[in-house]
Amino acid sequence: MAHDIRIVTEAELRKAVALDRDTVKVIEEAFGALSDGGVVMPPVMSMDLAEAHGEVDVKTAYIPGFKGFAIKVSPGFFDNPRLGLPSLNGLMILFSARTGLVEAVFLDNGYLTDLRTAAAGAVAAQHLAPETVQTAGVIGTGVQARLQARAAHLVRPFERLLIWGRDAAKACACADDLSDLGCDISVAESPEALLRDSQLVITTTPSKEPVIKADWLHPGLHITAMGSDQAGKNEIDPQALVRADLYVADRAPQAQSLGELRAALEAGLWGEDSPVELGDVIRARARGRRDAAEVTICDLTGTGAQDTAIATHVMARLSDRDVGTVIRA
Repeated sequence: MAHDIRIVTEAELRKAVALDRDTVKVIEEAFGALSDGGVVMPPVMSMDLAEAHGEVDVKTAYIPGFKGFAIKVSPGFFDNPRLGLPSLNGLMILFSARTGLVEAVFLDNGYLTDLRTAAAGAVAAQHLAPETVQTAGVIGTGVQARLQARAAHLVRPFERLLIWGRDAAKACACADDLSDLGCDISVAESPEALLRDSQLVITTTPSKEPVIKADWLHPGLHITAMGSDQAGKNEIDPQALVRADLYVADRAPQAQSLGELRAALEAGLWGEDSPVELGDVIRARARGRRDAAEVTICDLTGTGAQDTAIATHVMARLSDRDVGTVIRA
């Protein structure tokens, strides 16, 4: 029997869903569901295409109670800008959790991934950053740098934002793009200077060498690292993870193989059995920040649960709208 499949383009998706508190709440619930148990989330399928300076990740998860589950394919080809093409693209396929039939194809070119990743940064800041953040810092100058700054501002409305990138011109462009936040924005002279003056720092780079050193940690600091999502990437000095008062992973097995924790394990620095997970902090099954002076680190590798959550959120938003192209299959 034929059934309807809705195909939605990036432009249509941008009109339907944005980075707002509703999106943050949806991603927060996805992390909470991971803590509750019952989520089926296989390991990330990751493919490194060194010759093309590219990578491809495939993520999925089934969350009990959700009407659908998503499979997300996310390629990143980092020489594309030289060809006048974006570095990231991809799509999400939403299946019915009851029948397994395809319900929608979101040709988002990575937009939904960007949204759910930024929203995860907001969730991390909401549960782990100091209650009062005067200065926030972003390391990196790409799309995620911009979105993470906006996401952090939603939950910790800082008065000052510092940006650092290896290319000063790109850092200035990033600062210009964020001018509507209504806070004082400037380009930091170094990552160390940025860290020294910030209470909340987000790293958004694909670096394979640490850009943050353990000696730079100071009381009252929270760091969210979201760039390390593949073996070989490493934004934070592994010593920092053990010096921090609390290290939190979005998903422990992924952090051990793909995230900042991988480098600490390989260096023989991590002695605990398993890290605290963000969902456990959200559900109060594990402790979060105890006081304003603690140093906390959250390691976001990106989970299939986030993809299923954002895809089902979008489908719900579109349920009573004439958006996209419907085909019979």
